[in-house]
Amino acid sequence: MKIFVTGASGFVGSAVVRELIQAGHEVVGLARSDANARTIAEAGASVHRGSLEDLDSLQRGAADSDGVIHTAFVHDFSNYAASAEVDGRAIEALGAALAGSGRPLVVTSGALVASAGSIATEDMPTDASFARRSETTALPFVAREVRVSVVRLPPTVHGAGDHGFVPELIRIARDKGVAAYVGDGTNRWPAVHRLDAARAYRLAFEKAPAGTRVHAIAEEGIPTREIAAVIGKRLGVPVATRPVEHFGWLGPFFARDLPTSSEKTQKLLGWRPVEKSLLADLDSAAYFGG
Repeated sequence: MKIFVTGASGFVGSAVVRELIQAGHEVVGLARSDANARTIAEAGASVHRGSLEDLDSLQRGAADSDGVIHTAFVHDFSNYAASAEVDGRAIEALGAALAGSGRPLVVTSGALVASAGSIATEDMPTDASFARRSETTALPFVAREVRVSVVRLPPTVHGAGDHGFVPELIRIARDKGVAAYVGDGTNRWPAVHRLDAARAYRLAFEKAPAGTRVHAIAEEGIPTREIAAVIGKRLGVPVATRPVEHFGWLGPFFARDLPTSSEKTQKLLGWRPVEKSLLADLDSAAYFGG
């Protein structure tokens, strides 16, 4: 099948492109720059020039495909609301281009759900205080004959090339001379390797029923104290508790307890995570070199 992928040169999107091509699909990747276009072409995909703000380019890419996987997002956490608005408008454009066709639209969301301390499942709603607009924007297109599914990613999608939350924790530990956690460090973060996440996207595209929420979660929850311990060991700095403010903008995320299950996803799609765990990956050259 011919699949239009946004974010095709990104950390997660590039893994999705690789997974799709290996499975025999034809991939067209959205590129907003010459550098992105080269990356996409080198991966074996065709290039479609445009951006999330260029809604006409998105609609042309979607209309000329057998379906869409939307992984792109403006990762500006200093102005998250604006990034979410861009994402919402992009999804509206993609959904409108696919309306009435029955073709798949796979969008990306976060596994930040209102679980009240229990293990979060695919059936639970997202936490509106942290969530993207992706789910609330995309899912209504089911009624317009689009086979929408949502892949929820954990706060930590790890692997070589990661530029997300964990590298930020490493930077903070280097700058402040302590690898820290909040409280007693028993609050848990779910995680997934980028290659396992890519398989979840492919399976969602190929066979998820309309309206499905997919949890690309390999590990239900790693205590944040254990994450800090590996960082402290690697940097040779103390490991200690610190207040939320110590972490700057990352603090409200890192302080949360977010145990999350993928049991339903694994049963529905036959998805099984097989890559390295977060702590094994973190304690390696992927994050610290050497």
